Amino acid sequence: MIRVLIADDHAILRHGLKQVICEAGDMEVSAEAESGLQTIKLAREKPFDVIVLDVNMPDRNGIDTLKQLKREQPKIAVLMLSMHPEEHYALRALKAGASGYLNKQSAPAQLVKAIRQVASGHRYVSPALAEELADSFAGDTPERLPHETLSDREFETLRLIASGKKLSAIAEELSLSAKTVSVYRARLLEKMRLKNNTELTHYALKNHLVE
Repeated sequence: MIRVLIADDHAILRHGLKQVICEAGDMEVSAEAESGLQTIKLAREKPFDVIVLDVNMPDRNGIDTLKQLKREQPKIAVLMLSMHPEEHYALRALKAGASGYLNKQSAPAQLVKAIRQVASGHRYVSPALAEELADSFAGDTPERLPHETLSDREFETLRLIASGKKLSAIAEELSLSAKTVSVYRARLLEKMRLKNNTELTHYALKNHLVE
């Protein structure tokens, strides 16, 4: 039996995921978490075969949570789940140690297949993402967009600023000082050749980085 931990801050979504997983027959939901810190705590206390982890968590974003999980348990299989298109987070998640990435709009059968695949020690990527990865190895990848050159911290700072959050709120959410967040903001503006938060927000909306 595949033991699964569902980590998502939306109770309704957790319930839906739990139904799909339990109906598969060869897997069970052993625990649920609604925050990044709770996910890490549960992973320390109980053994899981797969952690289904949302990218957007209230206290610590999914990428940071993923990195912490992999530092403590390098062999744990983590399947990242997100409402964001693959091109925004999938490559970042895989580089950070995720075993797979799945969009929340995927069919239930795809979720079950992904969990089985990562539980067996393999990676799971959709056909579209597999093609993108193949192109990158072949040297056929088109020129990267400005936001794709950002570090994970800079990218998260971009998204939070574009969501309308003040630097003090961003600092609290990322567990950083306001000064450090200001440095990330300056770096990302320079890398993306943007002048201010207005241009940054316009870019994020145009490229569907925020809702």
